Amino acid sequence: MITLHHYIILSIILFTIGAIGAITRRNVIVIFMCIELMLNAANIAFLAFARWDLLIQGKIFVLFIVAIAAAETAIGLAIIILLYRNKKTVCVDEMNILRG
Repeated sequence: MITLHHYIILSIILFTIGAIGAITRRNVIVIFMCIELMLNAANIAFLAFARWDLLIQGKIFVLFIVAIAAAETAIGLAIIILLYRNKKTVCVDEMNILRG
């Protein structure tokens, strides 16, 4: 039987993998994917608690998060493409275009 603890442990593991990946990697696309992994880990936790309490608010909140994540992904990838066109790299260390 899968319990609430299993979902929370899965969420913690995915969030930890995403956080470590976002901190240690230098590729913008990999960092972006790690941030999305962290967001999905939070969604799993919200759905687990919504299922445990039998509340609809958690499921609605996850629906809004998914909609916002889709817009964030489109805007984020557009920014990454523009940075690649200007700098010809996706390495974070070499992207100093935003400095004043």
